[in-house]
Amino acid sequence: MPDTPTPPPAGTRRPAVQAAAPAAPAPAPAAPALRRAALGTADISFFVVSAAAPLTVMAGVAPVAILLGGIGAPAGYLLAGLTLAVFAVGFTTMSRHVRSGGAFYAYIARGLGKHAGIGAALLALVGYNGMEIGVYGLLGTTTADTVHALWGLDVPWLPVSLAGLLLIWYGGFRSIDFGAKLLGVLLVAETGILVLLAAGVLIKGGAHGLSAASLAPGAVLVPGTAAVLAFAFAAFTGFESTVIYRREARDPDRTIPRATYIAVAFLGLFYAFIVWTVIQAFGAEEVVAAAAADPGGLFFAAITTYVGPWAADLMHLFIVTSVIASLLAFHNAINRYALALSEEGVLPAALGRIHPRHRSPYLAGAAQTALGAVVVLGFALAGADPYQQLLLWVNTPGMIGLMALMLLAAVAVPVYFRRRPHTEGPWRTVVAPVTAAVLLIVAIFLVISKVDLFTMASTTVNTVLVALVPAVFLLGLGLAQRLKTHRPEVYARFAEEPAAEEPVTTPAPEDPAPEDPAPEDPAPEGEAPPCPLPTPSSPEPASAPSTRPVPKPAR
Repeated sequence: MPDTPTPPPAGTRRPAVQAAAPAAPAPAPAAPALRRAALGTADISFFVVSAAAPLTVMAGVAPVAILLGGIGAPAGYLLAGLTLAVFAVGFTTMSRHVRSGGAFYAYIARGLGKHAGIGAALLALVGYNGMEIGVYGLLGTTTADTVHALWGLDVPWLPVSLAGLLLIWYGGFRSIDFGAKLLGVLLVAETGILVLLAAGVLIKGGAHGLSAASLAPGAVLVPGTAAVLAFAFAAFTGFESTVIYRREARDPDRTIPRATYIAVAFLGLFYAFIVWTVIQAFGAEEVVAAAAADPGGLFFAAITTYVGPWAADLMHLFIVTSVIASLLAFHNAINRYALALSEEGVLPAALGRIHPRHRSPYLAGAAQTALGAVVVLGFALAGADPYQQLLLWVNTPGMIGLMALMLLAAVAVPVYFRRRPHTEGPWRTVVAPVTAAVLLIVAIFLVISKVDLFTMASTTVNTVLVALVPAVFLLGLGLAQRLKTHRPEVYARFAEEPAAEEPVTTPAPEDPAPEDPAPEDPAPEGEAPPCPLPTPSSPEPASAPSTRPVPKPAR
């Protein structure tokens, strides 16, 4: 017979039967975002100075500047640096008021209207891609020349360029701080070898003693100075990309302006100083003849004489790493432009995907690498020269396009601030940007008038290359009108200010509620509440004459 449960004694409360509260639904994981507060002033400076490729510009372009402008060539780099420093005043002031990741195109849209902004966005994509993709031809030729100069081996340029595409893709795929560290190492190497050359010349006193004749008015005010200025402005290309890294910068209102001014000041002073030391190495009377005899070997001959052959070998190697650093810097900039435009709805949304671990715009990087491969293989299949055609023909419109963007941005600054209340002074909002706009018009005119020095091409080819820039901008205006008509929601939100980002925090777990005494009568419980160039470096030892044509790169 089963046991009969014994009732509790009278007056004893029955324990309340507690219903299990249903579990709160887990919150959806946040979509991956760019790594915030990852870059300091030095990191961003590494990106923008690396894009300019100082060693590549000095060993490849400076000899041509000396050949055309004589001993006054250093002044051209100082004047270009001063012009861009004036531009940076209004440019960095805008960076404190416009927080969009679109940088150039966002500033232009906020100042000159959405049509101009979308035209600028398309021009930025074409310009930055041109500046990068053409340089894969330079990577192939400089690597082949370096291997031949050091080991006597002949390697084809195309496999080197394709390997470079994969290397740069991987660098962009990894986190932004990985790229900053890598560029820091490469930049120290390329600038260090130039400092070593300068130290050797200064210690030994040059060929005939040190002289400041390069800065005398008689040396600067010569007909060839216009050509020097054209090369000098091209040598700064990429410095403006500081603002592209705003979303990944620590304290961007301070970091971005500092990095911009550091980049401009460093490049202007460093370029002028190194060119001056090379002039001292040969002597004011002899340097032009030496540049004419072997422009590609001028720096190698100087460092061989004043430091030693081992330093010339290092310079050969560091020119290759200089090109790699420039490619990676431009690749990262392009990826962030594509990311911003995908978030705007102008480009496919897939390009805006962020890698969950590396926090990089990895699909934008893959698309950019694929585009580079198509262009490089297309030139190779057409039998084009990797230097004179792939590099110069692709690089030149990219360079002119970026200069045009700077001009549009300078014009946009005073228009933007005239329409809005602000506390900025007139120097930052009117005087400096208007002055910069006038100087940039002069700079663009100089580059276009000397475009044959950059391309070594016929008048017909040069006309097409220059005309590509306004054609792309006009195509962008057409795209803007199409968006306004057929996708008005995309047009309306284009270049608008992003929502303020909240700091990333991890909520602490809730403490369990203390147990209350059980009530007299049981009651149901409520439910619980629920991130150029080296002109290819001379393939022979520095002392041997070069057989390569005089280089006129587009950097």
